[in-house]
Amino acid sequence: MLNWKTFTVVGVAAMSTMLAGCGGLNTGTGSSTQASGSAAAAAKPASCSDSQPYLAVALPNLTNPYYVAMKQGFEQEGASAGFKVEVQIANDDDANQLAQVQAMLQKKPCALALNPVKSEPAAAIVKAANDAGVPVFTVNVIVDEDALKAQGATIMQYLGADNKAGGTQTAEQVLKDLGADAKLNIGFVTEPDERPVVIRDEGFTEGISSNPNAKVVAKVDGNVKPDDSLKVTSEMMQGHPEINVIFASTGPAAYGAIQATQGMDVKVYGFCAAEEKLTDSYPACVAQEPEDYGRRVVQQISQWKGGASVEAEILRPLKLFLKPETPGAGFVG
Repeated sequence: MLNWKTFTVVGVAAMSTMLAGCGGLNTGTGSSTQASGSAAAAAKPASCSDSQPYLAVALPNLTNPYYVAMKQGFEQEGASAGFKVEVQIANDDDANQLAQVQAMLQKKPCALALNPVKSEPAAAIVKAANDAGVPVFTVNVIVDEDALKAQGATIMQYLGADNKAGGTQTAEQVLKDLGADAKLNIGFVTEPDERPVVIRDEGFTEGISSNPNAKVVAKVDGNVKPDDSLKVTSEMMQGHPEINVIFASTGPAAYGAIQATQGMDVKVYGFCAAEEKLTDSYPACVAQEPEDYGRRVVQQISQWKGGASVEAEILRPLKLFLKPETPGAGFVG
């Protein structure tokens, strides 16, 4: 049975984790070039010299356990590093997130840590911070490159998962488990409007392509919500009963796909549903560590505040879990 308790955390709406190029960064491949304006040379707000600098943090929601863990990482590491941390939760509303950040900018933060609700609208948030002279460190979700260029805005750094590698890693495990030339009819439960999810799909597609008997027969949009993923997976299976493998590109997609395929001869692989035990029908998953991401962003801001250079892009590896393991609460797809 699915463990839904992690989706009842105080807050509303669902996860939105997407990724796009930013300031010349190629977040799909792991290569990086500096955004316009060197990260090391950027001017620091005067407030960075305060005895307890104010750090503004903007997150999409607290419904998804991903952001609950990330919030904890920001708050705990921020306190240890001597920051006064304020975390605002947008409830998955772009306009609300912009208004929240504008309000925090009035308090003159040393830096803004931003996990946007959506990639393209977030360019306006970055522009507002740039205009206020506040550096922006993005995490998990990077702002759309074209939107940033249109705004004339730049970020200081992106930190998040190596999504393409995660997709490829999952495909390799499928081939290891089921056979390098097994007949695989694959269905995707994805989110085509979110860039990191698309990158994950690309990695999986490339990884599975070595098997000439593997083909993708259907893709559905799970909207990064377990209930939506359950519904669209059920519809996909009705329309394509030949599907024997599902790649779930997010944790909520995995929750929905597992429930939708109970009793069927279908294997669900993908990004981990936290605290969901791996089984014969859910044999493997890869996971991010959002609490660690929050901590690392604070560490990067601290280093920059102290005068050190910071990388324009940091991609973190994903952890592979295999049956009968159970990913802990801090390991989230």
